[in-house]
Amino acid sequence: MNFNKTLSVWYSEHKRDMPWRNTKNPYYIWLSEIILQQTQIAQGQPYYEAFVSKYPTIFDLANAEENDILKLWQGLGYYSRARNLHFTAKYVVNELNGIFPNTYSELLKLKGVGDYTASAIASICFNEPTAVVDGNVYRVLSRYFGIDTPINSTKGIKEFKTLAASLMDHDNPSKYNQAIMEFGAIQCKPKNPYCATCPLNESCVALQKNLIDELPVKLKKTKVSIKYFNFLVLLSSDKKTVFQKRTQKGIWQNLYQFPLLETDHKLKIADFKKHPYITSYFKGLPFEYSLYNNKDIVHKLSHQHLHTKFWIVEIDQLPKNGIPIANLRQYPTSILISNFIDAFF
Repeated sequence: MNFNKTLSVWYSEHKRDMPWRNTKNPYYIWLSEIILQQTQIAQGQPYYEAFVSKYPTIFDLANAEENDILKLWQGLGYYSRARNLHFTAKYVVNELNGIFPNTYSELLKLKGVGDYTASAIASICFNEPTAVVDGNVYRVLSRYFGIDTPINSTKGIKEFKTLAASLMDHDNPSKYNQAIMEFGAIQCKPKNPYCATCPLNESCVALQKNLIDELPVKLKKTKVSIKYFNFLVLLSSDKKTVFQKRTQKGIWQNLYQFPLLETDHKLKIADFKKHPYITSYFKGLPFEYSLYNNKDIVHKLSHQHLHTKFWIVEIDQLPKNGIPIANLRQYPTSILISNFIDAFF
């Protein structure tokens, strides 16, 4: 069976109609690929359409304020993608005269662009025969060829990239790359794939050996850490609150949040007022406080679970400069903070 031709025929019949499939513009393809990293298409497509509408060219994106980009990105998570998006847009405009690199090797030099994204842009926009390897491709190849090398190991990454490259359709790399990704997304799904109607079922090793549920193999993830976040929601008598930019590197960099007290255990109501951070922060100013949520709000990230409490602090005069509460929604925030604002205010 001709593997790549079979997938290309399948793709012609079954591909979904996506806005980024109607263009070869590298700006739009790059934008879609960055948005769809770590994001399902159903969630990512509205963001793609919003970005294309607000920033129709890379010049528009490069000239935008980071706060506006982060605000538009709000809810997608992995905010470093948005910061890299802005950085790269400015680089392409200022250093490359607004012209995207047109080869895999040059695309790899862009911030936020790795092997997969460079391969996708190079093949889709410039018809360069560079193989894409994403989660969908790993799944299709590991099942079809019966490969149990862990896909997130150094050996596995190299092995699957080499295999993917050997299968490349050099006559139409754009169509083939999109075909194998789409095939993994809607035919050879992670759970309950449609094996009965699969055009590759007669020669699929995993199907023959009843290994569909065992492949692909992935090494165990890093142990998830637990953190305890306590946000201070200050409410002054003149209807202001403290909302500050999170400048340190890591999660939510450059997003806005309420003052944060991070503890190594759950903070009890009785211990709140005498905590050293609280006494230092308020410096003797009188205030009343209450706990918004008795049960922790657990916000799950890839390597950490945040057990979160929101403390409502009523005070006549803020200890630091504040903003009108009415302006809170103008600032880019994490979905955790955004959900609280929607629920409380």
